[in-house]
Amino acid sequence: MLDVLVIGGGPVGLFMAALLLQHGVSVRVLEQRTGAEPRSRAIGIHPPSLEALQSIGVAPDLVAEGIPIRRGIALGGGTRLAEMSFAGVSDRFPFVLALPQSRTEAVLEEHVRQLDPVALHRGVRVTRLQSDAGHVTAEAHSAGRTVRHTAALVVAADGVRSTVRSLLGTAVRAKDYPDSYLMGDFADSTGFGPDAALFLEAGGIVESFPLPGKQRRWVVRLAETGSGGDARWLVQRIGERTGIDVDAASNSMLSRFGVRSRLVRRMVAGRTVLIGDAAHEISPIGGQGMNLGWLDAAALAPVILASLRGADVGVELRNFELTRTAAAARAARQSEINMALGRPLPAGPWTVRNRAIAAAAAMPAVNGFVARRFTMQ
Repeated sequence: MLDVLVIGGGPVGLFMAALLLQHGVSVRVLEQRTGAEPRSRAIGIHPPSLEALQSIGVAPDLVAEGIPIRRGIALGGGTRLAEMSFAGVSDRFPFVLALPQSRTEAVLEEHVRQLDPVALHRGVRVTRLQSDAGHVTAEAHSAGRTVRHTAALVVAADGVRSTVRSLLGTAVRAKDYPDSYLMGDFADSTGFGPDAALFLEAGGIVESFPLPGKQRRWVVRLAETGSGGDARWLVQRIGERTGIDVDAASNSMLSRFGVRSRLVRRMVAGRTVLIGDAAHEISPIGGQGMNLGWLDAAALAPVILASLRGADVGVELRNFELTRTAAAARAARQSEINMALGRPLPAGPWTVRNRAIAAAAAMPAVNGFVARRFTMQ
């Protein structure tokens, strides 16, 4: 009989486990993957998440490996339109940390194993949940056999294709968008250093972010659904829109993605709670998804601890659900704004938009407000 069963061993599930293990809670993490995912789509860690990660002591390790992005630059038509400093968004972490998700997961997994060497179980696929008075039993397949884990509480952090969400039959508000993107990591030849750069071009936005190891991530908004190609194709689009030469041979990651949102109507179902992408899938543009999950876990941990001490946490769970579903809805709206700003435009509206952005960014109050919103403050 465990205190808490965490289903999903990605960055959110591992952080949830660490938060509880450091308080002496018995935890098992069930992860379907047999090994860590080497490809990294998420790279941005926002200041509120760094504060949360500081609570388990891993923030210094992550900062030591990552690239602190302290400023973003907007360009269009070969002209610098605006710049945004993150200096005022946080006293301790006045930046967005760029670090591949694979490294973030590795740091979190190592920390979990230090707290409990047997907490993480890989190659386990959950197939059934059964709730009884005072506990939940998860039935799963592992190494060709059926295993069962029983816990007082279950936290599901099993991603956008959440098995637990399906088993619970949780209602979801779904929306699909016409936007699609191609992104890739290449050797950095820009001279932007640790700055992020957004190219607001008529053909669609191009985003560029620094990565450790003198690498840079490029994200290109595709002109139409179904378009896209290989690394050489991506480099050609980058050159056409920005005038920057990127070495196609230096490509180390390439991924095409569309955009949709999936927001659950309820995060809490009896003794099971959905967090992270299992509860809310939003556009990767803006880099909020993984961070939302961490903040879910940080908000849920004290409620779980109080429950395990015997407190009646019905009100606290309801408040958790209300505040976190509202946070996910805000993030979804922010991602919609981010995507709208990056869509292709005819020459006239494109010029008007860029002038408006330049004028707004020149006002310190507006600039500071946007910086706080962008960094999830």
